[in-house]
Amino acid sequence: MTIADWRVQIDAIDRELVALLDRRCRCAREIGRLKRGLDLPVYEPKREAEVLANVTAACHQLGGGLNDAALRRLFERIIDEMRALQREDGGR
Repeated sequence: MTIADWRVQIDAIDRELVALLDRRCRCAREIGRLKRGLDLPVYEPKREAEVLANVTAACHQLGGGLNDAALRRLFERIIDEMRALQREDGGR
């Protein structure tokens, strides 16, 4: 395959990632709404640690395309953005 062929694949994967992130945003917003109703904080360090452990385990099962530190950085950023959505929607 050529560089152009690989880039076509990357573009398709990027569209899939955007769709998945959009789904994750919708879930995070709903969780934020429920947290507000239950008067729970947006920031939950224990849950965030669980998410990071889950994605690390999933990456290892797939063969570990990313090292643990890189995966952690990516997901910490995703989690930060989801938390921001919950706060924008009225959370604390």
